[in-house]
Amino acid sequence: MDALKENVLGILLCFIVAIPAWFMGKAFPVVGSPVFGILMGMVLALILPRFLGALWTEGRYDKGIRTTSKKLLQLSIILLGFGMNLYHVLEVGRQSLVVILTTLSAAFITAFFVGKALSLDGKVMTLIGVGTSICGGSAIAATAPVIEAGEEEVAHAISTIFLFNVLAVFLFPPMGRLLGLSDMGFGMWAGTAINDTSSVVAAGTAWSSASGNDTALAFATIVKLTRTLMIVPITLVLAMYTARQKVRMEKMQTNLVTDGQSVGSLVESGSSFRFTKVFPWFVLGFVAAAVLNTAVELGEVSSSLVALGKFFIVMAMVAIGLKTNVKRLLTNGLKPIFLGICCWIAVAGASLVVQWGMRLW
Repeated sequence: MDALKENVLGILLCFIVAIPAWFMGKAFPVVGSPVFGILMGMVLALILPRFLGALWTEGRYDKGIRTTSKKLLQLSIILLGFGMNLYHVLEVGRQSLVVILTTLSAAFITAFFVGKALSLDGKVMTLIGVGTSICGGSAIAATAPVIEAGEEEVAHAISTIFLFNVLAVFLFPPMGRLLGLSDMGFGMWAGTAINDTSSVVAAGTAWSSASGNDTALAFATIVKLTRTLMIVPITLVLAMYTARQKVRMEKMQTNLVTDGQSVGSLVESGSSFRFTKVFPWFVLGFVAAAVLNTAVELGEVSSSLVALGKFFIVMAMVAIGLKTNVKRLLTNGLKPIFLGICCWIAVAGASLVVQWGMRLW
């Protein structure tokens, strides 16, 4: 009961703000509800201290907001698994796997080297790389708790991904025609190089409307869903990397005290870190939901659970916006955007090069 009292105000606030953000996202799918959610949260973070006074400054909303941005976010990823049909994914995956793996590599290599050159924080680099290479906001949402990213780091990544989601919808169809892509080729390009599912669908719809058939739209959507599954191995790899980094830091800190103790003995006696603390257990829930949805015909139940998961993501984005320092975000905002441009160009270019090699054009 005490925990409920501590959380209820913050969760309720995120819920109320997420409702208009959800409907605005439906009205403007190119922008998307999560982006509206984080923007509204950031605006309210500037306004609420003046209107709520002591209620806000005393931190009565803080615990509920933190719970929404972390626990509810993880639950949302599990619910998204009910939208995956593994049979369809495997069918298209054989054709798209090489392209997907190439674009993943291109995004992470670019994020690493360009991010280092720009002296960006490693967590921002990772989030932008994951968001560009996998599935935009959902991938950022899944990765953030694994690497223990802060609200501002998530806000940087989400705002950067949003910008290129909008640009992709307008630029990809005319660029695809200029390049002479086939319906299948454009579907592969859009599915592997556009960040968010809604933007993939919007670009595929624009192409299919002009071509007179739904080949590009259908193929792009399935490729995008296949790409979304890469959340699982990527989060596991990042969890292991985070674990190693924590162990390394503990060794260094312990070494300052022990003055010459061997590395082996430090691991045995000095490290309190456990991999289970950072293991993304919610990813197993995501996989279980996908397996269940594939094995059992859930019908409208599946659609409702996916919709609920997407609404929880909007609530989590509102919470992140509420905890974001807008002034600092604006001050440091150009470097992430430049990194996003570089990653986007690398992913789009890599997809085209591999397709050309496979003669999918």
